[in-house]
Amino acid sequence: MESLLNTKWVSTAASIWIQCTSGASYTFGIYSSVLKSSQSYDQSTLDTVSVFKDIGANVGVLSGLLYSTVTTSSRRSGVNSSPWVVHVAGAIQCFVGYFLMWASVVGLISRPPVPLMCLFMLVAAHAQTFFNTANVVSGVENFRDFGGTIVGIMKIRPDLENFAVFALLAKTSSKFDCVNSTPSIKGFLGLSGAILIQVYNALCQGDPTTFILILAIVPTLVSLTLMPCVKIYKTTTFDDKNHLNAFSAIALIVAAYLMLAIILENIFSFPVWGRTITFIILLVLLASPVGIAAKALKEEKDPLERYHQIPGEPDQTTVGSSSGVNLFRDDEDDEKDMNLFQAMVTVNFWLLFIAMICGMGSGLATINNISQIGESLGYTTMERSSLVALWSIWNFLGRFGGGFISDIFLHKGWARPLFIVITLATLTFGHLIVASGFPGNLYIGSIVVGICYGSQWSLMPAITSEIFGVRHMGTIFNAIAIASPVGSYVFSVRIIGYLYDKVAEGEGNSCYGTKCFMLSFIIMASVAFFGFLVALALFFRTRWFYGQLVVRRLRRLSIS
Repeated sequence: MESLLNTKWVSTAASIWIQCTSGASYTFGIYSSVLKSSQSYDQSTLDTVSVFKDIGANVGVLSGLLYSTVTTSSRRSGVNSSPWVVHVAGAIQCFVGYFLMWASVVGLISRPPVPLMCLFMLVAAHAQTFFNTANVVSGVENFRDFGGTIVGIMKIRPDLENFAVFALLAKTSSKFDCVNSTPSIKGFLGLSGAILIQVYNALCQGDPTTFILILAIVPTLVSLTLMPCVKIYKTTTFDDKNHLNAFSAIALIVAAYLMLAIILENIFSFPVWGRTITFIILLVLLASPVGIAAKALKEEKDPLERYHQIPGEPDQTTVGSSSGVNLFRDDEDDEKDMNLFQAMVTVNFWLLFIAMICGMGSGLATINNISQIGESLGYTTMERSSLVALWSIWNFLGRFGGGFISDIFLHKGWARPLFIVITLATLTFGHLIVASGFPGNLYIGSIVVGICYGSQWSLMPAITSEIFGVRHMGTIFNAIAIASPVGSYVFSVRIIGYLYDKVAEGEGNSCYGTKCFMLSFIIMASVAFFGFLVALALFFRTRWFYGQLVVRRLRRLSIS
């Protein structure tokens, strides 16, 4: 049992489970109403609290700095690095933030002033960045040759809750407003939101106040319990890709099951026993990664010695070999590690950052406004809700597929930034489709924009680890990720909102027809095309580097 627990496969399974509970900030739509009523907030005040949730969930530079500090210290001591301190920091923030929020809702503490409630929300949501950084970066360190695949696995835990929250609220409230709901669930940190909603269905019996307490307890306990298993193992085995494919298959199965469960729960009114059975089946599916870990360990311990690591060499990388002999040191990758400040003085950092503003920012602005766009074009309420669900599904597939497919082509000699180029070029056409206003355009547009936006969330961290090194990856990719909310603010408020208000008229300053959003999305298409040119420059600048990287990786993977 001890040998099973000390493998990168159990580390991966533990990271997946922590990810499955770490998307609490994206379930805001469930408890926002009780927060509003208990604190006597108006809608504007509630939106202000929600903004601090988004800031906390999207600004993760501190978590990256802490990760780099604690893992560097572990490396120097010559042991397997563990980001347990990062998990503890996240767990403390999660518990404190949500517990104080719950205490204020139930009256355990006096009603806090609005700035203090904003602080509670900021702290609670900020915990998410610590869990995400510890799990994603550890995964990339354990599977450097398949960074895109492991990022896709970790980041997709984050993506159907948009649909899940909408379905749940649509079922429970006839006055639910799609337009107001989207900003509160825009981050998509995973299937975790949908999983937590299954916890809500099974245990809370429709009580959102109890759900806030569950958000304080469940992610905290899960992370504290499993964090000893999350470690960095500097080994490479011949069957890494096969086992990662098995993890990917489980992720897709869980996603499909959650989607089916949510649809059925939205159509039928499940009794308590039905919700309980649904939840138990989900737990069984989530336990299945242990089987993959056990199988991987069995294969590694077979008589052929699938891999070997020399004791006392923490930075030693070995390759699956029937001879069981260490083949070479991979010090080449460590020589390229940069910290955040070193990365920020490079042209490549800013090319990637600008490309992400153009891609992630315009993609997020689209989902923030997609329901109102549908309303202006005459889509029914049900059609607009379907668009929100479709966005989540395609975004989910983009996150998974972007990492998985780019890994396949990377090992065939294609530089990964080329896929940023492709997604931004495609995104340009997606925005033009939305701008056109032809019948059914938003269904096509949600597919194109959703896939492209989701792909960038798996491509960007993988590219960051390859260009700037893995050691400070958490800090650097979290810094680049700020491009998403920054771009969303510029496009949503300064372009879409401004131009909409210019043409709106009548009661409620409403607007109907293609004129409402056409110019905004033509501008965003132009911005996406500019991002395409920027990404193309990044591709040409890094093409030689990726050629060398592919040679090294193929050399490792071809020796058996």
